[in-house]
Amino acid sequence: MTTTTTPPRRPGTVVVGRDGFPQLLRAEWTKLRTVRRWGLTLLAAILVTVLISLFSASSSRVEIAGGGSPAPTGPGGQSIRDDFTFVHRTLPADGSITARVTGPTGVRPDRAPEWAKAGVLVKEDTESGSDYAALMVTPGHGVRFQSDFTRDVAGGAASADKPYWLRLTRTGATVTAYASDDGHGWKKIGTSELDKPTGAVPVGLFVASPDVQSMKREFGNVSLNDGPSRSTARFDKVTVKGAAGGADWQLTDVGQDGGRQDGGRQDGPNGSQGELDRSGGTFTLTGSGDIAPGTPMQPDLVATALNGSQLGLVLIAALGVLFITAEYRRGMIRTTFVASPRRGRVLVAKAVVVGAVAFAAGLVAAIASFLLSMPVLRDNGHKPPQFPEFALTDGPVLRAVLGTAALLALIAVLALALGALLRSTAAAITTVVVVIVLPLILVSVLPLGLSQWLQRLTPVAGFAIQETTPRYDQVAGLCLPEDGCYPQGAWTGFATLAAYAVVVLGIAVWRIRKRDA
Repeated sequence: MTTTTTPPRRPGTVVVGRDGFPQLLRAEWTKLRTVRRWGLTLLAAILVTVLISLFSASSSRVEIAGGGSPAPTGPGGQSIRDDFTFVHRTLPADGSITARVTGPTGVRPDRAPEWAKAGVLVKEDTESGSDYAALMVTPGHGVRFQSDFTRDVAGGAASADKPYWLRLTRTGATVTAYASDDGHGWKKIGTSELDKPTGAVPVGLFVASPDVQSMKREFGNVSLNDGPSRSTARFDKVTVKGAAGGADWQLTDVGQDGGRQDGGRQDGPNGSQGELDRSGGTFTLTGSGDIAPGTPMQPDLVATALNGSQLGLVLIAALGVLFITAEYRRGMIRTTFVASPRRGRVLVAKAVVVGAVAFAAGLVAAIASFLLSMPVLRDNGHKPPQFPEFALTDGPVLRAVLGTAALLALIAVLALALGALLRSTAAAITTVVVVIVLPLILVSVLPLGLSQWLQRLTPVAGFAIQETTPRYDQVAGLCLPEDGCYPQGAWTGFATLAAYAVVVLGIAVWRIRKRDA
């Protein structure tokens, strides 16, 4: 019988073990959980995030003025604008309206806003907030077919100084839009369903001219201007098929204070109401207002409730840096690489472990911040109907909360990669502060164009994942960084941060293979 004995290991030697990825993950997790100060750093990151979020919520107050009519809301309960000048007749059942439109052009200011509107419209009634379908010409965006206050369909190029033909047909609750540049060849733009399937509805011509907003901001000084505009358009070749016999055209200022219905010309206070000049079959209509989603200039409440993550990230980044630089500082990295010679896999394993731990801590912090901050915001005046009601299970809220945890995980990975490249705790943390924390501070004080450049191109773009305020392309509004507004979409911003983390980690993997430990 033959026996095999294992020779004794000499003192000071290192056994090269299996370096499979699961084993590497287990080894790196063991390192992380056995260092007490790293666990305390995670706990501090959670506490800082929650406390700063609560402070931000308690500092955000709004005073709701009493009196007046409540703001209209759309079918989904969202804030809307529904105030415009409308000249109309009654359509008892199925039918259509066709008109040739020239305009809109500006009256005040001289140039009409890019989203000024002139066209044909079917509306369930003349009350503000009722459902509608409208086909229009705009100065800056050509022909558009809009409905339900949020739906917008492009219908092709058109010029405000050239006549263009528009047509809406109603069949039951279905409204179909057609457009033509000569009145002969018609192009179908789209269809929409009204809430009211049958019955009489007003159909006619309309003009809307939204407010003109401008802002000047220079190094903390902000000057906002928001004033009404006024536009006019000419309609001819107007035909209505199926209209009630004997009914004349009526002029209605939908949703405007002091609005009235009549058949002639009348100016309201300061010229705010609509005008109708009718000469034979030609209608010249002038008005203000808009039919669109509301764009209140107010902070994003969910982003405010998660605001503490902007400071908590510093501690998360410190953990990511220390997870690699501590081994370099003590010389333990040589032992790690002897035990696991595939250095790139070691760094990737560290990235997975620190990213997962940061995600877990970030998720706890984000959920606690939201649940504790939202009641404070409501107590400070941010409540319906002026402000939406949020729940953790709402889609945008859930995306913001999970996204906050994910962005903290990416920041931890980015910090780890910087630590591997620089091999210095102080240098790596300083770099994180310069590329992430400093832009977060500067976006609130720099001129708007430069602030939005930082939001698009630096790692702070990842915080766009926290934005929950709806954005609509058919509304020209100011997007202010201090209100939690980012110029790009939520996922585009998050992808920018992810790209930074992946690229820097890839460079670190390449570099760590090329140089000595």
